[in-house]
Amino acid sequence: MSQHFSHDTATRDFERQQALRRAQRIAAQCIMYAVLAFLSFLVLFPFIWMVFASFKPFDEFLSNFSKVLPVNWTVQNYTIIGDVINLWRGYFNTFVVEISVIPCGTFFVSMAAFAFAKLRLRHKTFWLLFLLSGMMVPGAVLLMPRYIAYRQLNWINTLLPLILPHLLINVSMMFFFIQYLMGVPSELVDAAKIDGCGYLTMHITIIIPLMAPAIAAQVIFWFMGIWNDYFAPSVYLTQNDVMTLQAMLAKLNSTVSGTQNMPMVFAGAVMSCLPMIVVYVIFQKFFIKSIAIGAVKG
Repeated sequence: MSQHFSHDTATRDFERQQALRRAQRIAAQCIMYAVLAFLSFLVLFPFIWMVFASFKPFDEFLSNFSKVLPVNWTVQNYTIIGDVINLWRGYFNTFVVEISVIPCGTFFVSMAAFAFAKLRLRHKTFWLLFLLSGMMVPGAVLLMPRYIAYRQLNWINTLLPLILPHLLINVSMMFFFIQYLMGVPSELVDAAKIDGCGYLTMHITIIIPLMAPAIAAQVIFWFMGIWNDYFAPSVYLTQNDVMTLQAMLAKLNSTVSGTQNMPMVFAGAVMSCLPMIVVYVIFQKFFIKSIAIGAVKG
C-alpha cells in the first residue's frame, strides 16, 4: 500500500512539474510575441502614419498634425503630384536602370562566382581578395574621380553612370554566390567535363539552375537597392527627363518645402513604396531563404 501511495505521489509530482513547464513555456512565448508585436508596431507606425497623412487635406494636416486618421479623406495629394514632377517618368527611368543592370549583371556575376568556386585558376585567391578589398573603399571616396571621368565621357545627365559600371560585377553578390557554390558537389563539374561540356554550356545548363534560389534572393535585394538609390542619381542627374524616382521625390520635397505641403510629399513616398511592398509580398519566401543560405554558409 505504501509503495502504491508513493508511486501515485511521484506521478502527481511529475505531472505538476510537466504542467508547470508547459505554463512557463506558454508564458515565455506570450511575452516574446508581445515584445515582437510591440517592436513591429514601432517600426510600422511611421509608415502607417505617413499613409494616412497622405490622404489628409493640407489645412487638416496643419491643424490636426498628431491625429492619425483623417477626418476629411481626399486623394487630391496624389492627383496634383503631376503638377510638380513627372512621377511616371521617374518610374520609367528607374525601370530602365533595373532592366538594363540586373539580368546582364547577374549573369556575369554568376560566371565569376563559378570560376572562383569551381575552376582551377592561377592566383585565384589573390584576385578574389583583390576584388573583395574594393568593398572596403567607401563609395564617397570615389565620387569625385567618377564624376570627372563621366563628365569627360559626356555621361552626366544620362542613365549611363547608373548602368554601365554595374553591368559586369557586383562584388557582394559574387561573394554570396561563391559561398553558395561551395556547397555544390565538384563531381558535377568533373562529370560535365568528361561529357565534353564547355564551360559556358556547363554554366548555363548546370550551374545556373542549381543557383536559382541564391540568384532569386540576390536579384530581389539588388532590385530594391537600385530602386531606393538616391545618392548616385542625385549626383549625376539634374535634368527632369532623366531623373530616377528617388531623385524626383527629393525634388518634390525641395519644391514644396516652402509651402510645407507635406501630404503631397507623403503621397509621393507612398507611391514610391508600393512596388517594393508588392515585391516583398510576392517574393517573401526568397527573402527568408536568402537569410537561411547566408546563415548556413557563413
